Amino acid sequence: MALTDALQIVSVSDRGRVREHNEDCVVSHPDIGVVVLADGMGGYNAGEVASGMATSLIADGLAQVWTHDRLKGLDREQAAALSQWLLQEQVAAANTAVYAAAQKDSQCTGMGTTLVACIFYDNFLTVGHIGDSRLYRMRADSLKQVTHDHSLLQEQIDAGLITKEHARRSHNKNLVTRALGIDPQVEAEIHTYHVAEGDIYLLCSDGLNDMIEDDEIQMMLIALRTNLDLAVQELVQAANDAGGRDNVSVMLVKAVKNFAAKRGFWVKVKSLFA
Repeated sequence: MALTDALQIVSVSDRGRVREHNEDCVVSHPDIGVVVLADGMGGYNAGEVASGMATSLIADGLAQVWTHDRLKGLDREQAAALSQWLLQEQVAAANTAVYAAAQKDSQCTGMGTTLVACIFYDNFLTVGHIGDSRLYRMRADSLKQVTHDHSLLQEQIDAGLITKEHARRSHNKNLVTRALGIDPQVEAEIHTYHVAEGDIYLLCSDGLNDMIEDDEIQMMLIALRTNLDLAVQELVQAANDAGGRDNVSVMLVKAVKNFAAKRGFWVKVKSLFA
């Protein structure tokens, strides 16, 4: 089964109501189940450069290496391991490129970007993230944050120094502890999860979750789960209605049906004894 038949992917990226430029960027390759979102940072339009480079390099890089020939003969566990390794490899390559560009152009000095990148395959997803852009999963009527922010606020929450409620009112929301392109090397946090039929996955920049509560996001997804095109528009509109203080980008991926990979007889037999 083609992934384009099993996965519905929609996205919107909006400047918001305050910022002069949109420094977010979203890219998808539905045919190979790849979606990437980045929220850039830097002077003037340097953040736009960083996020654009990161998303295009990672998405296009995966399109070259995450291929049928590369996956042929692999069982599900092996494919998941390969997805993690290739995603980390592409993130590292993008980091090197963004960092080098920042060193060469004084207007781009210090530019960087957060990142959420997903590979969907064989009823699993592998997600890599850096910074405070997020991945959520909507399963049945329950919304769960899948990624764990790399931010000062999250570290303070984890240490018990502040509550989540205090964090929402903090002036330090944009202080990330990890970003792509800032240093010569960066490591994405990468995990693999099972995907169930009917799951909806939400990738977003902090321009969404800083403006509206998770409970509101959940209610909107429950109400609009059968119309994802309207759902992304309404989520962005809600963020803007709440102030739109930042760029806001939203990607939704729905597992419309099972997308188990087809395998030959001997691969299936080998998996039974793995």
